[in-house]
Amino acid sequence: MGTIGMILTYSTPAVIAAAALEAVVLSLAGRQRYDWRAYFASLADLLTRDYIINVYLTFGLALPLATLAWQHRLTTVPLGTAGAIFVLFLGQEFAYYWFHRCSHRIRWLWASHAVHHSPNQLNLSAAYRIGWTGRLAGGNVFYVPLIWFGFPPRAVFTTLSLNLLYQFILHATWIPKLGPFEWVLDTPSHHRVHHATNPDYLDKNYGGVLIVFDRLFGTFAAERADEPCRYGLVVPLRSNNPVRIAFHEWLAVGRELRRARGWRERARLVFGPPGHAPTNAAPILAPLPAE
Repeated sequence: MGTIGMILTYSTPAVIAAAALEAVVLSLAGRQRYDWRAYFASLADLLTRDYIINVYLTFGLALPLATLAWQHRLTTVPLGTAGAIFVLFLGQEFAYYWFHRCSHRIRWLWASHAVHHSPNQLNLSAAYRIGWTGRLAGGNVFYVPLIWFGFPPRAVFTTLSLNLLYQFILHATWIPKLGPFEWVLDTPSHHRVHHATNPDYLDKNYGGVLIVFDRLFGTFAAERADEPCRYGLVVPLRSNNPVRIAFHEWLAVGRELRRARGWRERARLVFGPPGHAPTNAAPILAPLPAE
């Protein structure tokens, strides 16, 4: 097992330990009441996903396309050079940016991604609350072009795993701005903006490791001292039930589909942006009650 394999193998216990340490320190510091119920809900989300769902549910909507792309790839890219690895990294960052942006603008993808934005406090435990339906939603289709161009699927998804591992530390609210690094890298400051529900911050800063594509495509917003971040969903989710957290947005989509008038309305509900509602329903759903 190589160095990268070792890192990924031990990443789950490492991030659990780091999040627990942060929770204890923040609780003792007393600056803000630490939400331990949300912490355990996020932990349940992670353990269920990694040790049950991903073990027994090996199929995903993007898997047939990835297999087909590799079988009919344009070439085979050798990864023995720094240049090839850099191109893979940059290509994966580009694909991740568009996956992440579309996950906020397409309801089908948002139904899965909303789980990650559901904590009402931002901390390290929120980093691994990413839900149970990602594979079934098919978000990995955004990485299929890299496979078709000739990058091996294992290399593509290993790079993605390293991207997500880097993002773990971005959920720490106690890390200040990082000076010149803020121009190129996605930093905790930039990611605080991404998780904020303030109108000026909504749908901003989609980058993974890099922030350059946000700057290039006009989705960048800097954190401002005069606009403290408010976290969670626009309509807050108060439940700490892991099952409700995982499926609350899918259930909302199902309710709205039943009330929708016609197939055009249903198509907009599934593939349009979040916030769209049937013409005969209230535009914003009431928050679910706390457990």
